[in-house]
Amino acid sequence: AWFLSSAKQGNGVEQLRDGSTETFWQSDGPQPHLINIQFQRKVKVSEICLFVCFKIDESYTPSRISIRIGTAHHDLQEVQVLELKEPDGWINVPLAKPSTRSVELPASCTLRDTEM
Repeated sequence: AWFLSSAKQGNGVEQLRDGSTETFWQSDGPQPHLINIQFQRKVKVSEICLFVCFKIDESYTPSRISIRIGTAHHDLQEVQVLELKEPDGWINVPLAKPSTRSVELPASCTLRDTEM
């Protein structure tokens, strides 16, 4: 299941997941802006891909993204931090070490847009 901390009408989970770079999620509330993904069981994931475009989003573009994993929302631990400066296009975030194909994610994973 996918959950968002907030979303403007017509820019929610469906637009985030539809595979089009023409549609998008737009938060509608104070930071941090969160995307929380919860799985029914452990899942192997090798990378997370994000499309981010400063030219289109301007001030709404995240400058820092924290990726956290855990068995539930209360025990999430940061595994990756991305510092973005005017990004333009797809960003691939490997979660596994180069020698392995994937990392096993527990039941909860959160992407967090922070302004630290």
